[in-house]
Parts: sequence; C-alpha cells; structure tokens
Amino acid sequence: MTARRSGLRRNSLSLFFGALFVAALVGQAISGVALFNEEQRSAGLDPIGIGEYVTTSAFAVDVTENWQSEFLQFLLFVGATVFFLQRGSPESKPLDDPGRESDEKQKVAEFSTADSPAWARVRGWRLSLYSRSLSLVMGTIFVLSWLTQSVTGAVAYSEQQMHDLQDPVTWSQYLLLPDFWSRTLQNWQSEFLAVAAMVVLSIYLRERGSPESKPVGTPHAATGVEG
Repeated sequence: MTARRSGLRRNSLSLFFGALFVAALVGQAISGVALFNEEQRSAGLDPIGIGEYVTTSAFAVDVTENWQSEFLQFLLFVGATVFFLQRGSPESKPLDDPGRESDEKQKVAEFSTADSPAWARVRGWRLSLYSRSLSLVMGTIFVLSWLTQSVTGAVAYSEQQMHDLQDPVTWSQYLLLPDFWSRTLQNWQSEFLAVAAMVVLSIYLRERGSPESKPVGTPHAATGVEG
C-alpha cells in the first residue's frame, strides 16, 4: 500500500463526512436557488444565479440554523457525558466513574507520557484550558453560528416584510419573533431526539465493528463498553 493510500485510509472517516458535507451543501445551494427563483418569478422579479444566491441572507440563515443546532447537540453531549450516566449504553461512562476523573486516569501533569500533548504535561492555565478545549471550541462555533443565524434571519425576514409592503424589523426585534424561535427550536428538538435515541437504542441494539456500539455479544447491562 502506498503512503498516499495509507494516509487516505487513516483519515477516511473525516474525508468521508467532509465529502458528504460538501455534496449536501452544494445540493442545498442548487435546490435553494431553484426555489428562490420560483418565488422571484411568481413575484414578477428577475431570477438570480447560484453565485449570487449563496451570498444572500436567505441561504445563510438556512445554513447556519442547521450548523448551530448540530454544534449545540455535540456541545451538550460532550458536557453531559462527563456527569450523567446511562446504564447499558456505550455512550455513557461506567456507572462508578462520573465526573472529571483523576489526573492519573486522564494522564496529565506528572502522570503524562512522552507523547502526551504539550499542554497536558504542565499544570496551570494551559492544562485547565486544554482540559476543556473540546467543549470551548464547540461552544464558540455554536454561539457564532446562532448569532449569524439571528443576523441573517433578521435581514431575510425584513426583506420579506418590505416585499409585502410592511415595516422591516431590527435585530433585537427579530429575536423576539416566532420566526426566529421556530427556526431554532425545530432544529433543536430533532437533535435532542437523535442523541436520546442513540443513547437508548445502543443499550439493546448492536452494529458489529462500530466503536459506537457494544460488541454484539455484550450483555445489555454492560455500560461504557465499546466495540
């Protein structure tokens, strides 16, 4: 196996989902501009090209309302699994091991190894920051995505208002409108349902070879065991 093929195989999971993301985003842009132009024609307005469409607030709000919910999902999942447990689920830590865990188990500071990340080998603010870096980055992306959704949503809503010969709204006014919360909560509820379903279904169901599943023959009550 060549070095290139070996590298592709070692990173195939991220490449697979990266390719799916790009394909889905392109598909969303193509179908979105088609729908947008249908509405333009019905209103007696000129259609636009896909290049112009992807710079519109209509496209941006549709994209970011999904992004914020996805990153919120993983932010809450990462944080919740530190303290909350689920008997029988591979998504949960063992029932006798809630919390942040000991330095020895986490292999930090004096318990680190030669190949541990540099910030895991020293105490102080760097270790504290690195110990929470995943949730901090997820949280930052969530906040920025949600903020972008609110801003572009306010612009898109105001454009529709003016098209209907009504007054536009400010950003702060938009945050109180049903349109903003409907867009937000319709995504949140689906994300929370998906996580809850994964946690519970993985207690009783199996997927051979997947690290997200317990080994096929593992008892239902086994907790924190991955395939």
